[in-house]
Amino acid sequence: MERRSLLRAALAAPLLSPLAAPAIRAQSRSPGFTHVVRLIVPNAPGGTSDILARLIAPELTQAFGQNVVVENRAGAGGNIGADAVAKADPDGHTLALLDLSVLAINPSLFPKIPFDAKKDLAPVSMVIYAPYILAVKNALPVNSAAELQAYAKANPGKLNAANSGTGTASHLVQVALAEQWQAPFTHVPYRGGAPGLTALVTGEADMTVVGATQALPYVTNKQMRAIAVTGPERFKSLPDSPTFRELGWNNPDSGTWQGIITTGGTPPAMVERIAATLKEVLAKPAIASRITELGGQPRPEGPDSMRAWLDRETENYGRLIRENNIRPD
Repeated sequence: MERRSLLRAALAAPLLSPLAAPAIRAQSRSPGFTHVVRLIVPNAPGGTSDILARLIAPELTQAFGQNVVVENRAGAGGNIGADAVAKADPDGHTLALLDLSVLAINPSLFPKIPFDAKKDLAPVSMVIYAPYILAVKNALPVNSAAELQAYAKANPGKLNAANSGTGTASHLVQVALAEQWQAPFTHVPYRGGAPGLTALVTGEADMTVVGATQALPYVTNKQMRAIAVTGPERFKSLPDSPTFRELGWNNPDSGTWQGIITTGGTPPAMVERIAATLKEVLAKPAIASRITELGGQPRPEGPDSMRAWLDRETENYGRLIRENNIRPD
């Protein structure tokens, strides 16, 4: 009897195709994924969130054993995409990859949003951090942070400060600087960081604060000048540009904090599983190298760290919005 059982097992073994092995391993590593996973990007294709989503989606597909499909849901300052996640089934099959400042800013910026950011959305993990660059147009007669600050004070309201839209993080960081310097700027909102950079190149704007992933190529090509950077240390490619922290400026850790959220009420075990998988993906040399090329740093910090960041920045940005009576366009 035992011999017949062994024979049946031996005959059945070749029926398992070698191609099936990766999927089986993936499902055993990440049980609970039963159908397609949506990875929503709450803005148009081509931005940092979209680039990151399409970079990691194939890796997540392999790890989850289910297709991960990137879906762009732009509009209302990110609220449309976030609302799609908030209204989804709380099973971890609907995710969003976005600049987390959207979640920290929008509750104070918009008079009404269709979801409760704390209750209806669950933090999963940070993905990357990309510092900001404060840059000026080449024709502006300043060459250092001290000279820019002095110029702003001597010419109140005359600096046209481009930002990626009213109430965005790039706008609020400039509001905080103007407040600290006691030197008002003329804030000029654009529909995203790229148009603001174009305005700087053409001389339409005098300065901007924007993510390194977008600004660094313009600086290295000498189309504008970097004055200072946010983040914990100076850029290796911009060694002469001091950090906001060195200068004693507000919001020294501001920048592009990209992260993944899911639907509120998703079981904690599923949230932890997604966060752990993402940490493995971001540790892969090819992925980490590409993120570095984009000017970012992998930051696979889990849900607790992400929640603490959101609580802190929601209070910080909320104060700036309230005290300066900022309203969306």
